[in-house]
Amino acid sequence: MTQLDINLAPESLILPSGKVLFGHFDGPVKSLGLENFNYVNVMDKPASAMANHFHFKQFQFVSIVTPRFVIGVAIADIRYVGSAFCYLYDIKANSLVETSWLKPLGMGYQMSPSPSSGKAKISNRKGSIAFNLVDGLWQLVLNTPQIDAELELHPHALSLPMAMCNPTGYSGWTYTQKHNGLKLKGSLVVNAEPQPLNHALAGYDYSAGYMRRETSWRWASINANVNNKVIGLNLAAGVNETGCNENVFWVDGARHLLGPVHFEFSRHTHMINNSIWRIYSDNGRVELNFHPRNCRQEKLNLWLIKSNFRQFIGYFDGFIIDSDGVKHQLKQALGLTEDHFARW
Repeated sequence: MTQLDINLAPESLILPSGKVLFGHFDGPVKSLGLENFNYVNVMDKPASAMANHFHFKQFQFVSIVTPRFVIGVAIADIRYVGSAFCYLYDIKANSLVETSWLKPLGMGYQMSPSPSSGKAKISNRKGSIAFNLVDGLWQLVLNTPQIDAELELHPHALSLPMAMCNPTGYSGWTYTQKHNGLKLKGSLVVNAEPQPLNHALAGYDYSAGYMRRETSWRWASINANVNNKVIGLNLAAGVNETGCNENVFWVDGARHLLGPVHFEFSRHTHMINNSIWRIYSDNGRVELNFHPRNCRQEKLNLWLIKSNFRQFIGYFDGFIIDSDGVKHQLKQALGLTEDHFARW
């Protein structure tokens, strides 16, 4: 489906009746409508106030690609703790440095309650991150030992995000909104050196809902200039597949929804030594190889919660066929993949 097929986003994801609206939407919903959700346990009894609070999860992420650097920024609220990171990857040097934050039980951070407006922020003596959402426009403010930035992420005219909601588990749901191939305006200073933004691209991710207590996913993302076109790609497997999926390809802002994909790779092969990922679809529209160059990783084992997180930076080769049947060849396109297990 291209962006010409219109399914307007609802004002509220959850209606006053308690009904959750599922499917793909054209544009962000203005409100999640959490106050309307009737959360029940597996025996169809109303969930406790504690379950209502602790079972809701949310995270926001922005990736930035310039000719010299890749920047990844995230804030996650898993109720027990809030965590965040900002990494800086030097493409030529193949080196990665990061700043991270960890806050207990909702203290010292906040999340945007709406996919289209609000503020998410976290800070400590190391620095701060802030995502400001204004009428669907994403703004990013960074202050870390390596990076100072005040940026706005701008889509092509009339470009639509991928916004969708699926049932999750027995009585939960997950809303996911992503948009890649976005231009940047503002200022970006890395290691006290101003960076030009005329060839920089970005993408964002807003995800929230009553997610599975134990979950895992594989993910791929590209923001790149390929054959004089700006492309964006989001592929995932393991989540958001109960009814529809989040796989989408943007070409100069035009959105093309894709079918399910498979990820083939080895978790036990060192990422630098011959670790090649294959990402493909059964219908032949996606056939990609990914060669990792570096990795941002974290393992947390905190009794109630566990996380095994690896986000790889590397290069994609292969092709994608869009909804119009046009084949787009990729050669050494810089992008990200992720392998993540969470118990939260």
